[in-house]
Amino acid sequence: MNEFTAELIGTMFLILLGNGVVANTILKGTKGNSGGWMVITTGWALAVFVGVVVAGPYSGAHLNPAVTLALAITGKFAWSKVGWFILAQIIGAILGSFLVWIVYRDHFNSTADPDTQLAVFSTGPAIKNSVFNLLSEIVGTFVLIFVIFYFTNAEMGDQKTPIGLGSLGALPVAFLVWAIGLSLGGTTGYAINPARDFGPRIAHALLPIKDKGHSNWKYAWIPIVGPFIGAILAALLYLALKA
Repeated sequence: MNEFTAELIGTMFLILLGNGVVANTILKGTKGNSGGWMVITTGWALAVFVGVVVAGPYSGAHLNPAVTLALAITGKFAWSKVGWFILAQIIGAILGSFLVWIVYRDHFNSTADPDTQLAVFSTGPAIKNSVFNLLSEIVGTFVLIFVIFYFTNAEMGDQKTPIGLGSLGALPVAFLVWAIGLSLGGTTGYAINPARDFGPRIAHALLPIKDKGHSNWKYAWIPIVGPFIGAILAALLYLALKA
């Protein structure tokens, strides 16, 4: 497995299990229907754990364009690889969401509400307010990236070891994502990962989902731009404090 494949497969598992827990919780007729926010945030934390375990030894397990960008800004990851990693993450996210649709196809067909169907794929605001929705994604991602730097001190003694979430060990990252979801996720659904929202939203637009409605592209820029801003701010503050 090479770095590109590791990022693709790791992100695929992340989205398969992350969006899978959302499907199990909100789609009609599932065993986990009405499981609630605790189930969703726990499922996403464990999805991160699985993705990091799979990709960590090969790519460092970024699984998130915001992580890739932040590591590049701080000089811990080559800029020449940034585009390839982000491409792998987006493809993996599309594939993961496609698999969720396959597994839950009957339940999608039983769920007439298009907003509920879309919520399985991508995030959306509890209260529509572009400024504060964007701020929510910025703050959530800032916490993710800034804490990651202090988990690892952004340094690796063995330069042959890939830099990324996998360098922390999968469990601390899972707890971090769980904490962000429980505390800060109630406003927008805490994308904190541009690929996590963009890839599945593409899948939603392309898949022949019964009664699916629109893919809400008017909102889609927020879970892309917000995490990138949060990552940049976290990386710059880390560099300033380290200087």
